[in-house]
Amino acid sequence: MRRLARPKPLILMFLAIALSVLVAFGQYLRLFERAWFNMHTLWQPESTQSIGLDRYQVTLEARVIEGLDDDVSALTFDPVRKSLFTVTNKNSELIELSLDGRIIRRVALVGFGDPEAVEFISADTYVITDERTQRLIKIHLEQDTTFLDAQDAEQITLGVHMSSNKGFEGLAYDSVGKRLFVAKERDPMLIYEVQGFPHYNPEKSYAVHVVNNPKRDAGMFVRDLSSLQYDERSGHLLALSDESRLILELDVDGRPLSTMSLSKGRQGLQKTVPQAEGIAMDDDGTMYLVSEPNLFYVFKQPPQP
Repeated sequence: MRRLARPKPLILMFLAIALSVLVAFGQYLRLFERAWFNMHTLWQPESTQSIGLDRYQVTLEARVIEGLDDDVSALTFDPVRKSLFTVTNKNSELIELSLDGRIIRRVALVGFGDPEAVEFISADTYVITDERTQRLIKIHLEQDTTFLDAQDAEQITLGVHMSSNKGFEGLAYDSVGKRLFVAKERDPMLIYEVQGFPHYNPEKSYAVHVVNNPKRDAGMFVRDLSSLQYDERSGHLLALSDESRLILELDVDGRPLSTMSLSKGRQGLQKTVPQAEGIAMDDDGTMYLVSEPNLFYVFKQPPQP
């Protein structure tokens, strides 16, 4: 009988190791913070200031963007043209899309390296990121533009965390505060706020300030950042995570307010969004999303009674 009882300490040791691995895995995926947030939202009524991401429902799911060989990355809404823009990073192009995901025009990008994000700034003006070199490149797009050369564009290199191979994946712009939000994918996952670029007032000296909010960044219970969207109406920031299959709403103080799942069965989705790469929101609050391999989605909130 004693011989049969001896393996018990070994079993307990294995159970302790397995529990430690599960805890470490949960921390790696930020599951505990996410579960705590979900429990907290059950106890507390939704903030009246929240966009209410959980109420969004898919109205156009996984439409293939016809005519592309390369995968798209990022998305931005142009309120002047009433269209969307995305970029490809292999055979680099800036691509204009209709609001139902059809190609309107294609513009070749020369010397942009590895473009990963594009953001509307003002009429005919956008910023594109070069992920690996951490360049922010301001471009001007006319109706007859067929190609853009980075050498002809205003640009800066931020040069932060250059040792990491995970660079800038997302952009968002606050037109009132003149802030450009720049998302670093991970290792570490950060959101920088850039003021002074692009240079919008030639009568003032050129001065660029870069800051980040460690408290806000630490509170984001997602694994990575793929895209950003700034909502001018609320002043809130939306952060898209491919690995967590989640969109997170952050208030003006950086606190999480609501979430939107991109998993099968949530938000009316028939299938999980495979690799979410970019989000954009139009003036009416309609949300657009692109995912590899070149899939297009539209989400809307149902009318409020």
